[in-house]
Amino acid sequence: MTIEKQVSTYQKSDIIEPLMLHGDSLHMLQMLPDKCIDMCITSPPYWGQREYAGGGIGLEKKPEEFIDNLCQIFNELHRVLKDEGSFWLNIGDSYKAKALLGIPWRVALKLCDEQGWILRNSVIWNKLKGSPCNSKDKLRNIHENVFHFVKKSKGYYYNVDAIRKKPRDSKIVNGAVVSGTGVSGVRYRRHIELSTELSDQEKINATKALDEILELISEGKLSDFRMVIRGNQRGTHSDSEKVSGRAKELRDKGYYFLKYNPKGSKPSDVWDIVPEDTQKRKKHYAPFPEDLCKMPILSTCPEDGIVLDPFAGTGTALYVAKILNRKSIGIDISDEYIELAKERFENV
Repeated sequence: MTIEKQVSTYQKSDIIEPLMLHGDSLHMLQMLPDKCIDMCITSPPYWGQREYAGGGIGLEKKPEEFIDNLCQIFNELHRVLKDEGSFWLNIGDSYKAKALLGIPWRVALKLCDEQGWILRNSVIWNKLKGSPCNSKDKLRNIHENVFHFVKKSKGYYYNVDAIRKKPRDSKIVNGAVVSGTGVSGVRYRRHIELSTELSDQEKINATKALDEILELISEGKLSDFRMVIRGNQRGTHSDSEKVSGRAKELRDKGYYFLKYNPKGSKPSDVWDIVPEDTQKRKKHYAPFPEDLCKMPILSTCPEDGIVLDPFAGTGTALYVAKILNRKSIGIDISDEYIELAKERFENV
């Protein structure tokens, strides 16, 4: 059965067991049909640091060759990804002659400038702890980049509610509504009363608006809020009224609110994830943390979608996809890693 037929059959089936394809990433991607993948997440080999089972990318003599080879693969990925799809790329940096090469950003800019990818987020993966560093003339490296790319600026699939952090509940204290972080409105009410910047009518309007916000908190329609009052709190906006709607509000009304979604806050673009290998694998030296895959899959792969990892290794992204009830396809040049991956999938 051809690769294209395998993928087509897998798409139509009810099976969520990951489909593993053995071979070179570029070659295998070239055999996939157009726009058949909903979401891709991958972590390619580092350049010049490790020799992975089966050889392959990362062993080039020059970093420029490594970057070009990666971009060839990602150009093919652009073709097989649906227009509503997302591509998450975790990529580490390397040194040469004591110079940090900036490989992640070289790749990211090349993808945007030459292939039409749109970069939506640059995430910092803070590993919290890293390998020992004996160098006496530089800092210890404990972060990597995770880039989120899309094919179009609007209309791509993104389920932000699936990754929100649960908000703290509001409560009643001495008869007053208090938000989950302790905001009762008392301080804001006092600032309004004592303000020398607001007119009498602006004070009346601001007090009424504050009461309405507190009512939304009590009804559970907001989880939290902050109020910025002219002349009191430091603004969270540009001072230019031409570019900032909040600056216009402050000018015209004397106040504005920062409102927090009742479903919880969005995660930030700094992820604290320990790079520990919970599977205790002895044959793969750069394990991909499961937690690094969860938010991207939950937010950008529909429940009936397919996840792709063209550098699957021992299948962590696919393992997480199966846990989250998504289909997934993995490609790897190492038959040894593929067998290890299949053993993992059996435990889900």
